[in-house]
Amino acid sequence: MDRSARLRLLLVEDDPALGPLIEEVLSEVYDVVRHDDGRRGLIAALDGDFDVLVVDRRLPSLDGLSIVEALRRGRVTAPVLMLTALGAVGDRVDGLDAGADDYLVKPFEFDELLARLRALTRSFDGVGVTLPIGEWHFAPDERVLSSPYGGRVVLTDREADLLRVLAREPERTFSREHLLRVAFPAGEKPGTVDTYVHYLRRKSEPEIVLTVRGRGYRLGAL
Repeated sequence: MDRSARLRLLLVEDDPALGPLIEEVLSEVYDVVRHDDGRRGLIAALDGDFDVLVVDRRLPSLDGLSIVEALRRGRVTAPVLMLTALGAVGDRVDGLDAGADDYLVKPFEFDELLARLRALTRSFDGVGVTLPIGEWHFAPDERVLSSPYGGRVVLTDREADLLRVLAREPERTFSREHLLRVAFPAGEKPGTVDTYVHYLRRKSEPEIVLTVRGRGYRLGAL
């Protein structure tokens, strides 16, 4: 995988001073899209391929809790960091129960924000673990698929990188453009994704990767 590829981050923050400042800091590391309205932020999150989201709790038109709840109902599994001025334990519990993965209370240091985002995105890498794919098991570090019938399939680097992206968020549908950006070197064409999906299916089973018509690919349910 191209480790230098920048992750896409959605920032939903309406503070006229803090929002642009957070966007400026995060843009040093991420490709940032910012919205200052809750409803527009939700639409962007449902329509876009984002790797991580930073959502303020208090927003115009739709609050952060409602955004996260709607995302989880919509099977958006990208990690969400919620920002809030509400620091009571009950407030943090409400955010986590709504589906947020972490909770950061204002005011905060940008170093802590960046560290928490690194931890959230790192936790989805699948590094050092075995990922289940139906009855198969995928060891990303070893580039090995273990068959339920006892066999082992060794993948190429590109095949393993593509399957890693799909397997770390099994309920998410990825566009070809997103998969091309995060799993392949710069300069490849979108058709490359289709080619490597074909290779994975041929080496394992056709259902290991599902085609979602008009949207892209997702991990199969074998």
